[in-house]
Amino acid sequence: MPKTLIIIPTYNELNNITRLIPDIFERHPLDLEILIVDDNSPDGTGKYIEEICKTNTKVHIVHRAKKMGLGTAYCEGFAYALKRDYDYIFEMDADYSHDPKEIKNFLNAIEQCDFVIGSRYKTGVNVVNWPMHRLMLSWFANKYTRVITGMKITDSTGGFKCFRRKVLESINLSKIKSNGYAFQIEMNFKAIQNGYKFCEVPIIFIDRHSGHSKMSKKIVREAVFLVWKLRIQSMFHVL
Repeated sequence: MPKTLIIIPTYNELNNITRLIPDIFERHPLDLEILIVDDNSPDGTGKYIEEICKTNTKVHIVHRAKKMGLGTAYCEGFAYALKRDYDYIFEMDADYSHDPKEIKNFLNAIEQCDFVIGSRYKTGVNVVNWPMHRLMLSWFANKYTRVITGMKITDSTGGFKCFRRKVLESINLSKIKSNGYAFQIEMNFKAIQNGYKFCEVPIIFIDRHSGHSKMSKKIVREAVFLVWKLRIQSMFHVL
């Protein structure tokens, strides 16, 4: 059975994570483990996970000194996974926008490809509780990314994903500096440039149950410029 790790970055996600971890294990009791990468959450998320780790060997935690961004959190999680020989490595949000019941569909899909993307747009628009301006921003961001990069992905900015370890081993994670939308785009682009095959599974994305979104204008600007940077770098083979 493949060794599977779900990486969940957290910052002030105590209300969500107390429900999410039991929910994941209830649905998948035998075949996976969870790594929380916590950015020193003031609400005590990290301390709560520490207590769980004392009694549950399938839950792990990486503590970070301060809020440092989604991209670097995932890269630390990837490094953790590669060092410990996990076969499949997930990205998953802590806020219940990614439904744990979909994990089995990812594990089925990855038998046919190298990395799996949970797509909000593969079968139409499957987003719940977003204001129209946020939905349009996301939809146009993905169309813009397809046009500039040439990637045939319907949801390049989505953050519910699963990689085979060989995909992550092929990417120099120390050079990944992007966050948010840009991080997801960059990981997809570099994986495809390295010759790996993706597949998309449709998901329904439900806006966070509690807490506040980390979206900002800075994250949007970063993604806008990154796609051109990736295209130019690929033209000169400097990825």
